[in-house]
Amino acid sequence: MGAALHRIQLGSALAAFGIGFTVPFLYVYVAQVRGLGAGTAGFVLAAFAMAALVVLPVVGRVIDRRGPLPVVVAASVLGAVGALCLGFASTAVTAVLAATLLGAGSAVLQPALATMIVWCSTPLTRTRAFTMQFFLQNLGLGVGGLIGGQIVDEHRAGSFLLLFSIEAVMFLVLAGVALTVRLPQSPVITDQAPGAEASAGGGGLRALLRHRAMVQLCVLGFVLFFACYGQFESGLSAYGVEAAGISPSTLGVALAANTAMIVIAQFAVLKLVERRRRSRVVALVGLIWTVAWLAAGYAGLGHGSEAMATAAFISTYALFGLGEAMLAPTVAPLVADLAPARMVGQYNSAFALVKQLALAVGPAVGGPMGATLHGPYIVTFVLFSLLISVLALRLGRVLLPQQDKPEPVGSRVVAVGRPEEGAVAAVPAVGTAGSTPSRV
Repeated sequence: MGAALHRIQLGSALAAFGIGFTVPFLYVYVAQVRGLGAGTAGFVLAAFAMAALVVLPVVGRVIDRRGPLPVVVAASVLGAVGALCLGFASTAVTAVLAATLLGAGSAVLQPALATMIVWCSTPLTRTRAFTMQFFLQNLGLGVGGLIGGQIVDEHRAGSFLLLFSIEAVMFLVLAGVALTVRLPQSPVITDQAPGAEASAGGGGLRALLRHRAMVQLCVLGFVLFFACYGQFESGLSAYGVEAAGISPSTLGVALAANTAMIVIAQFAVLKLVERRRRSRVVALVGLIWTVAWLAAGYAGLGHGSEAMATAAFISTYALFGLGEAMLAPTVAPLVADLAPARMVGQYNSAFALVKQLALAVGPAVGGPMGATLHGPYIVTFVLFSLLISVLALRLGRVLLPQQDKPEPVGSRVVAVGRPEEGAVAAVPAVGTAGSTPSRV
């Protein structure tokens, strides 16, 4: 299954590359290039996000019943249609409808691709598989945004049509790559505690809510995404401009430092992380992010020089990147190792939904606080970061030993040998979400 896994990761990276072409410029495109105004642009961005909240609660069951492959193909086609329609959208109605299609397709891809990775990996190789996906997706997003920024011209609508067309093509490439992947009929649980399958009930939301470890992981995931990703381009950037006097160009440097930290540290961190308990790694991330928020507090509330404030603010983003690199090999594989084989898609979708909720609530809460309540903003998110550590340690108490600390793979390469006849790998309890688009 090694070839299948590599194809999935390649397709996922190419889709992220296409998304990177357009997402940073969506507001400018709707508000200025199409002349529809800031209000309409806000509705378009809201439609993009709300579409995910609508489809994620139902798509998990579809993945489990039909398999992840047809869902990936359908979502890719839906995303391609949405992207192409956005390129031609000239009215508020068409722009909102196109953004809804694009948002729905992008959201469905997260749990569907995660489920494909689970099916094509074993408990021992899953950590590296999700780490590689996170790395490639972030690289794709960064490169896509960089190239898109060189192509885009706000005075030429045709340049945006080119960007959306490239995004549509990348979605179709993902669909084509997915169709070449040969998946087993279903994942097979290879190591589960006695009675664990039964403890999940008969399936569905009620069964998931009765799974104590998964519920605790979802709560932890919400706090993680709320305190980090939900602040990147809203509260933290507003705080940087208003409290620390950071220029827009410096914000760009800070975001670049975040991406650079992820790319540089990812595999060095992996060697450290995969030999330690996952719950303790996440607890350490909470402490690192506490330091990050304290650095942001120094940048905006301290009395140092402008250069020191700028360095502290950039360090905040870099420390967030270090934490993200540590989360990639822990949280997503842990969701996968928690799900019963028959509910892999539902666990993945549930965790993706938690992420989307955090990304919706985070800017709504952090944006106004970061712009006006500078001291309370820093104190709030220092406390949230410490809460991450507390929740992670509590989660560790209910995890099985093989879930909290699976044996590491000796090779540095994400390679998955062919499983025994008809079996692929899933482990008792599953769940994941990308990582990160990532931030996608």
